Amino acid sequence: VQLVESGGGSVQAGGSLSVSCTVSRRTYSTFCMGWFRQAPGKSREGVAAMNRDGTLSHARSLKGRFTISTDNSKKTLYLQMNSVKVEDTAMYYCAAESSPTTIWEGGKSFPLLLEAEFGFWGQGTQVTVSS
Repeated sequence: VQLVESGGGSVQAGGSLSVSCTVSRRTYSTFCMGWFRQAPGKSREGVAAMNRDGTLSHARSLKGRFTISTDNSKKTLYLQMNSVKVEDTAMYYCAAESSPTTIWEGGKSFPLLLEAEFGFWGQGTQVTVSS
């Protein structure tokens, strides 16, 4: 399983930034994919995830500003970050897992945004938001 993030960098508060994760073909078609982040001195937290059937989970505190999406033709996972804040500064990681725990609700299976549920990780890409 190969996950390679890119697109991190510096952005001013209030701006937008998108990070990408290139996924190996096998992983892309059969795995649940997600984005996590880790700020200095803090534990890794879930940002958003997409189940194999396309069902999305977003961290409640970030929903509305951060959006996960994919480009099937490019086998790429994206995280679009809008109205970024200084506290969004972190290393952003792409993650994958074949069968993570999910929550069944309203006829959909939502992946849990828990680090322990994902076994495969990219190297991370740094996002720095300045005031």
